[in-house]
Amino acid sequence: MILGIETSCDETAAALVTRDGEILANVVASQAELHARYGGVVPEIASRRHLELVTPVVREALDGASLTLDDVEQIGVTSGPGLIGALLVGLSAAKALAWARRLPLVPVNHLHGHVASLYLRPLDLEPPFTCLLASGGHTLLLEVRDRSWEGVRVVGTTLDDAAGEAFDKGARLLGLGYPGGAELDRLARDGDPDAYAFPVARVPGLDFSFSGLKTALLYAVRDLGPEELEARRADLAASYQRAIVRALVGRVEAAGGGTLAIVGGVAANSELRAALPDAVAAPLPLCTDNAAMIASAARYATPVPLPAALGLDAFATAS
Repeated sequence: MILGIETSCDETAAALVTRDGEILANVVASQAELHARYGGVVPEIASRRHLELVTPVVREALDGASLTLDDVEQIGVTSGPGLIGALLVGLSAAKALAWARRLPLVPVNHLHGHVASLYLRPLDLEPPFTCLLASGGHTLLLEVRDRSWEGVRVVGTTLDDAAGEAFDKGARLLGLGYPGGAELDRLARDGDPDAYAFPVARVPGLDFSFSGLKTALLYAVRDLGPEELEARRADLAASYQRAIVRALVGRVEAAGGGTLAIVGGVAANSELRAALPDAVAAPLPLCTDNAAMIASAARYATPVPLPAALGLDAFATAS
């Protein structure tokens, strides 16, 4: 039985997952409303909220699975990348539990967690496959050879903004608030995706770029008066979303054939899923940050025994 803990950004999450990948509990406490007034995540506020939530969330996960800490055999915790203060809250909680219960502790790369969401039941996808990982902080094209993080090779990455960041910034420009990716997706369903010809960056290899697209939307919004903007908002959303999806799909297609999987928050986007109908997509509840994916990844990572586990540190950026 593995207890997973995730606090890399603005979700405080805990989950109980069996060795064979069955989810017994998966609890996520979102801070979206807390940060909405600021238009984005405030790291210090996120860290303080994690401090308040991490113990109740772990308790709720245990109660939901009808388990106690006596049933837990291993703890998996996100060690990075993410907001360093937020990560340290989850890592400190995991260290305390591991020390108190004399349990092995597994530091998990958050990106490995997203890929490992595909290894949970009933999906249980078997490598090799190509994986598009698109979230608020990362956009990566991965070659997955086995279930360990060492078996994953990055073949493409973003040169500037992540796809999820582009969605959120676009939503903000359109006055949709934060977090705006899901709101933009909903608004786009009422718009004409061919109304605006937003650019899709062409960069060497299999990399991505979204900064020019974001700027193009900014200029389009500036050129419209308040009334016209209101009338064209859905068209702008649909056209902007279409450009992001075209960029993602174009790189995926350039990577070649074989099994394709999509994970991360952007994998929940309806147009991306429709544009890649043959792709294996992570279940919607496992697209955004959660602890079940961290527990899943812990099954394929090396535990750190005590007392060495107490010296583990968090890292903010992917190397």
